[in-house]
Amino acid sequence: MLIILVLLLLTPGLLAQRALADGLRYDYRAYTECQPHPEPPLYNGGVLRWATKITDFSTQDEGNYSPAFVLYNISEAMLYAFSCWVKIDGPSSAHVKAKILTLENTASQCIGTALVRNDCWSFLKGGFALNSSSQTSVLYLQTASPNASTISIRSASLQPFSPDNWNQHREDRIQMIRKRFVNIHVSDGNGSRVVGAKVAVHQISRDFPFGSAISKSIIGNKPYQDWFNRRFNAAVFENELKWYATEPSPGKEDYTLADQLLQFVQSNDVMARGHNIFWEDPKYTPAWVKNLTGSQLRAAVVGRIESLLSRYKGDFVHWDVSNEMLHFDFYENRLGANATAEFFTTAKSADPLATLFLNDFNVVEVCDDVSSSADSYISRLRQLADGGVIFEGIGLEGHFGKPNIPYVRAVLDKLGMLRLPIWLTEIDISSSFDQKTQAAYLEEVLREGFAHPSVDGIMLWTAMSAKASCYQMCLTDANFTNLPAGDVVDRLLTEWQTREAMGATNDRGSFNFSAFLGEYKLTVSYQNLTTEGTFSLARSDDTKHINVRLSRPA
Repeated sequence: MLIILVLLLLTPGLLAQRALADGLRYDYRAYTECQPHPEPPLYNGGVLRWATKITDFSTQDEGNYSPAFVLYNISEAMLYAFSCWVKIDGPSSAHVKAKILTLENTASQCIGTALVRNDCWSFLKGGFALNSSSQTSVLYLQTASPNASTISIRSASLQPFSPDNWNQHREDRIQMIRKRFVNIHVSDGNGSRVVGAKVAVHQISRDFPFGSAISKSIIGNKPYQDWFNRRFNAAVFENELKWYATEPSPGKEDYTLADQLLQFVQSNDVMARGHNIFWEDPKYTPAWVKNLTGSQLRAAVVGRIESLLSRYKGDFVHWDVSNEMLHFDFYENRLGANATAEFFTTAKSADPLATLFLNDFNVVEVCDDVSSSADSYISRLRQLADGGVIFEGIGLEGHFGKPNIPYVRAVLDKLGMLRLPIWLTEIDISSSFDQKTQAAYLEEVLREGFAHPSVDGIMLWTAMSAKASCYQMCLTDANFTNLPAGDVVDRLLTEWQTREAMGATNDRGSFNFSAFLGEYKLTVSYQNLTTEGTFSLARSDDTKHINVRLSRPA
């Protein structure tokens, strides 16, 4: 790759980067609208601070013009957040990628992407962590469009964070969005404060949905059921609701397995996601459906929605309506551009209480797939909204190789600006890694998802087959003994709940603590008086105040 550098930017060394990172708060801001003027740079530019004084950058890269920065002493021990505002000359819009090239191995890594226009400024946000430190790297922007002659950039920022600082951001966010302060006030029958009353609080259930895919192999399998129920409060059926499973031939519907799985989750107070109504990938479309055209196909899809959702109306909290439609378009190719909008409208009419989702892969997993970039996702949502669809949920599958954690956070930042619930719907780590590496990568993804303010639930894609195999990653062996990934899940579940909080009221008759959101049992005792009750902790910035009065029976 030939890169002609017009701008040479010298960045601080590792010690200076650590100094810049110490105590700095991560900036969750992002922008989804193209603007007439760029906003100021995040972090005042970070290590690119003085670059804001430059009018234009341009370097020639394989015929396209691209801003570029030479970076020195980029450390594998740091995480880097990158952002800038971008505009192009040439076509009305094009995808622009930010990449980093380490000269030691001459391999480039995509670190951010944006759908950029020629008449306004678009916000690109991403990030990276290197596999090994680099003495000299080049950070540059590139477009795949052969007609985009020049990329202009403003308000560029590159901010390093130490791992400790990055993790502290997570912990701070968890305290803000997954926990709440509680103050229990105890008084006697006369309303006077009681000092020294014993208070015991025990968590009954968790608020945050954390679950896993299950399949028919769990039916009648008590060891599997017991293992699942001890951990998860949410489930999704791996294949049993898909059209090829429920109607393998026209008119011959079979919901037996789906009914049995639903009975299992409902009997254990587990919420369930509906996955999926349609799968846009022709490979997973029923063979008989692929042979239909025109009015026959339209009648079949209407029948599919009405049959599925009338049978399970109110049973599933979500439905993935059009699975992987950023990558495939089987139904719109045959039924027209409005087909997906019609699916959503019909589904909402059939089950008004269910939240309807798009669901797709490679949105947070990789940067190079422009079909499913954050901006591509947003653009598709807006196209469908123009057709009358009211969108309610964003599904991000999360089939990861090695995760780029700063990029994951940046994508969640941008999608979070839509103020829609975001679920990580099918999390796993590629089987190309050994089990310990899978577990380490899984922990990073789960911690990032749980700590992000826009994520409302996490599902693992770890259903175990009758042969004790999984799609990419299993949590246990055939005997339901945890594998390394299962140990990570158990450790995090323990960390993310308040099993109990115990103490005594202070000189003001109060006992205060911080607890994860959920349902709790409360016991207060003083001398020979005891009272019990329950309370709920929902998300709020306010402290939860609970008044308890101890009085003798009349």
